[in-house]
Amino acid sequence: MAVSWSIPFLEHPPPKGDRKYALILLNQPFSFGLFKTLWQNSNWRCCADGGANRLHDLLVQTEVDHVHDLRTQFLPHLIKGDLDSLRDDVREYYKSKDVPVVYDESQDSTDLMKCVEAITEKEQVQGGDQYEIIILGGLSGRLDQTIHTLSYLHKLRHVRQRVFAVNDENIGWVLVGGEHHININHKLFGPTCGLLPVGIDHTILTTRGLRWNLHETKSHFDGMVSTSNHLVPSEPVVTVKITNPIWWTMELRSGAFQAS
Repeated sequence: MAVSWSIPFLEHPPPKGDRKYALILLNQPFSFGLFKTLWQNSNWRCCADGGANRLHDLLVQTEVDHVHDLRTQFLPHLIKGDLDSLRDDVREYYKSKDVPVVYDESQDSTDLMKCVEAITEKEQVQGGDQYEIIILGGLSGRLDQTIHTLSYLHKLRHVRQRVFAVNDENIGWVLVGGEHHININHKLFGPTCGLLPVGIDHTILTTRGLRWNLHETKSHFDGMVSTSNHLVPSEPVVTVKITNPIWWTMELRSGAFQAS
């Protein structure tokens, strides 16, 4: 059976539905417009260590009419990590607002992994369906951290159905082997996209709805990799058939997320 994908958490207002989202803020820059859209469309929000610095400073620097202190409108449910990046002034501010700041000393897991563990623990207490996880950051900056994002989401496919990484330029997630139907909002995404054989020996790719479609094409790092492919504005759905997992990425259109 084909897996259907849509990205309502980047729409404002989002379509009505019963999907629930957990947002993790990483220690990387992000714009207020994108952040606000993701925050408003999420049910639970967490800062990974220095991600709290990014949140705090962005809100101090952003001016919105008739709002004295934006920080009070965007209080996370949790700050968690080994806290080697969290500034003292940021820690004290959020503690004064009763935001839990949890120190996890383990050096066998990253701050991102610690926050995903917190989401899993919350799900075990609540019961019901998994949260879909949105990671704000992780696709730019230091190359080793980007590789960690690619690797970690590749491994998470075994235990979580939907985990997305987003920054101001891209959105990406892992497609497992099989057939996928990806619904495209062309006002938000494009023109470029990519199908990346990360973490596998190879995959066999067949696509429909792209400018340069593939038919039973072998894709691997020693051979063909479909980067800088294009979405087609007249095609509302992209179909991808693969034999092994890949990363699917799309460019976010400039100016799609306003700061107001």
